Amino acid sequence: MFGPDPNAIHPNPAVPSVCFIKNTVTRPNIIIGDYTYYDDPVDSEHFEEHVTHHYEFLGDKLVIGKFCAIARGVTFIMNGANHRMCSATTYPFNIMGGDWEKSTPRLEDLPFKGDTVLGNDVWVGERVTFLPGARVGDGAIIGAGAVVAGNIPAYAVAVGNPCKVVKMRFDEAAIRRLLALRWWDWPAEKIFQNLEALTSGDLHKLLPL
Repeated sequence: MFGPDPNAIHPNPAVPSVCFIKNTVTRPNIIIGDYTYYDDPVDSEHFEEHVTHHYEFLGDKLVIGKFCAIARGVTFIMNGANHRMCSATTYPFNIMGGDWEKSTPRLEDLPFKGDTVLGNDVWVGERVTFLPGARVGDGAIIGAGAVVAGNIPAYAVAVGNPCKVVKMRFDEAAIRRLLALRWWDWPAEKIFQNLEALTSGDLHKLLPL
């Protein structure tokens, strides 16, 4: 073996709070990469419950890359949560019944921010909220309690509400090389053989000069 089984729900029986969520999602509009996990000591196997207002007729997707670490309490709010903003009121009369259905908005009248996308090797802290259309680059870190509404670049550290970049993890040259390396796409055997370099504080072990 060269690491845990990517098709296991709980890769390590000794740590039942950790769940490889690719193996639990059922909705076709949620796409998760290998080894990405959700950590929740109460209910780690029901990650989909943290994805709200996600309706197939709208066509938006939640896409999360490989090797992401997602802490408990995260929420992904999708485009179905949006209300019509171009009219005098934002109140959704049409969902209340009583013949108010005649006010059902056209899809083109609703704000639509597109897919919500997290890259590979993204670390998400507890109670982070992603708003529709949020995009997070590879290797980024999102601090606990953040509200992410826009784009977070690769290998950034971002915190707060609204979520803002506070620093970059590495210099521009190192980030370019890491993005070109794409270690998350390596076969399991190569990752296993390079674990020391991948987990070292010395990038030269992974990116020799």
